Amino acid sequence: MTDSSITFIGGGNMTACLIEGLIAKGHSRASIRVSDINADARKKIVDVFQVTAISDNVVASKDADVIVLAVKPQTLRAVAKDLAHQVPSRSVIVSIAAGIPVNQIARYIGESASIVRAMPNTPAMVLSGATGLYANSKVLASQRATVEKIFSAVGYACWVNDESHIDSITAVSGSAPAYFLLIFEAMQCVAKELGLPEDLALELIRQTAYGTAVLAQSSSLKTHELRRQVTSPGGTTEAAVKAFQDGGIEDLFRKAMTDAVKRSQEIAFDQSL
Repeated sequence: MTDSSITFIGGGNMTACLIEGLIAKGHSRASIRVSDINADARKKIVDVFQVTAISDNVVASKDADVIVLAVKPQTLRAVAKDLAHQVPSRSVIVSIAAGIPVNQIARYIGESASIVRAMPNTPAMVLSGATGLYANSKVLASQRATVEKIFSAVGYACWVNDESHIDSITAVSGSAPAYFLLIFEAMQCVAKELGLPEDLALELIRQTAYGTAVLAQSSSLKTHELRRQVTSPGGTTEAAVKAFQDGGIEDLFRKAMTDAVKRSQEIAFDQSL
């Protein structure tokens, strides 16, 4: 059985991550193409992955089973309109541009197009990402399976039936690596004030975050049960947790995540003008 032919429009970091994951899973290099107007980006893709890279989006998309629009939201309209009526009927279009709904993409590229909206995150760079997927009614079961295979190559992939949930996934996982890194920064700063060397503090924070994630994934207990398990009454952890709760940590996360959702919705509105 031959591998699906995949074309990536845009040769940036996410494209590189997905290609790396696909090749690691055994996908044929000959079935992967990249289109990018930047010669340096094309050269880097060819040098690293030994796949075809050209500058013509239409030519690169010819006969592709999957066309991944790995471009920024402000660029998507122009890219999609260039592909309008040029996309093979069997192709499924996958957009990773934040905030742009599938019906808007369909207006640019053609109302009959099979379109999937994807929200990956940056841990895909180390093949440990999380991606939310939404398909319009034109997408076939076989196309869904192919798209899921692409994003599963770089971590966890899940489908939602309500497109508005992609905005929620943007807040929960798409933007979340920055939340955790911000927490790392704050802890590292305070650790330095407490007398620990900066490099040692960072290593302790990284390992603790990694270990906690593994523990949460491997345990059958719910998150709050795990937290209580490591929070001894009257102990140091309880004192720290109480300080977070008294400081309104849940309200702070609520505002941050709802602001992320609002911004995703604003991007869609801005691009519709």
